[in-house]
Amino acid sequence: MAVDPLIELRNVNKYYGELHVLRDIDLTVGKGEVVVVIGPSGSGKSTLCRTINRLETIESGTITLDGQPLPAEGKALARLRAEVGMVFQSFNLFAHRTVLQNVSLAQVKVRKRKRDDADRRSRELLDRVGLLDQADKYPAQLSGGQQQRVAIARALAMEPKAMLFDEPTSALDPEMINEVLEVMRQLARDGMTMVVVTHEMGFARASANRVVFMADGRIVEDRSPDEFFTAPSSDRAKDFLSKILKH
Repeated sequence: MAVDPLIELRNVNKYYGELHVLRDIDLTVGKGEVVVVIGPSGSGKSTLCRTINRLETIESGTITLDGQPLPAEGKALARLRAEVGMVFQSFNLFAHRTVLQNVSLAQVKVRKRKRDDADRRSRELLDRVGLLDQADKYPAQLSGGQQQRVAIARALAMEPKAMLFDEPTSALDPEMINEVLEVMRQLARDGMTMVVVTHEMGFARASANRVVFMADGRIVEDRSPDEFFTAPSSDRAKDFLSKILKH
């Protein structure tokens, strides 16, 4: 099936000093696709995710978003970051601002919306993630799962073309994980382009169009969830799955 490519990485290499963390990465994410990136710790998953909006620079190769190469710095980079929402392990909310202010801030500063318009949009999104009733609270008054849902609403407020999730549930208590995954599942159903680094295999199985399995800085497999989970083709993936699916 031909999908319109939204994110393309070609022959991307990245080093930390001597350490070769991304090795000749080729990856295309089509519009509306949900690509879940899994693999053992230290395989380069988070680094890959962070290169897509240039939180990490690369040594060689090209990354394009919607046909445009990633700008190096300055205003063009800020604009690009507005096009690609990012949700991290840590929620990175402003502690001294209310939930509503957290979601509205970048809309006003970056998207130049009027405060009233931004607040209206923020309330719609807080409603969408099930937190409209928490709009006037401060982050410290919320649970981790609620804070992460605010972070998702904040990223969505910029109307990004794609959303990157870097282990969005790994800092959460088990009982909070599902409320965040449910928001992500709904986004996937709504057709949001998503790259998700996660340990949540249930999410990968149910919501991904493709599973990208990484090991030692390389993409080892890039297949449909069904194919990957039922018949992984590499020994690395078989080994990885045998370890995690036993639990």
